[in-house]
Amino acid sequence: MVSRLRRLAGTVGAVGVAALGLAGCVETVQTARGPGPLPAGTIAVGTETPGGGSEDFVLNVGRRTYFREASAELDSVARETLNKQAEWLKRYPRWKVKIQGFADDPGSKEANVAVSAKRAQAVRSYLVEQGVSPDRMTSKGYGRDRLVRDCADLSCKSQNRRVITNLEGDRDL
Repeated sequence: MVSRLRRLAGTVGAVGVAALGLAGCVETVQTARGPGPLPAGTIAVGTETPGGGSEDFVLNVGRRTYFREASAELDSVARETLNKQAEWLKRYPRWKVKIQGFADDPGSKEANVAVSAKRAQAVRSYLVEQGVSPDRMTSKGYGRDRLVRDCADLSCKSQNRRVITNLEGDRDL
């Protein structure tokens, strides 16, 4: 029985190594394609996006900031993401942003709207401290509206305690 398990583990390991090798091939093929649309169902591994666009912001900077239950305090991970957002927004000043706070915390609807608004305001204030003009930003708390996932598990619920920084189009156009 033990030898069968070892053979199975070896087979699973070989499949994992082969999959990693394929992933490298896919990346090489995709980056070699050059510009243009990818075929339907293709995963764009290792491709670059044009700087300054919304796709660049989402893929290379990140637009989500997460919070602990009943908290609007920014932790080190949140500040790291927001530092990237601030640098990007200063580099591309034509963009306005809408900062949307969300909650999935215990309490009333009013309490969840309040904590989500505090989260959005914390993100906005931090971006202002980093040099992003407050005139370019609006913020709003949505409470438990627009849940990512509705479940009882803590790892799932924590996905709903977030702020999303959305680009709002060209400022100067």
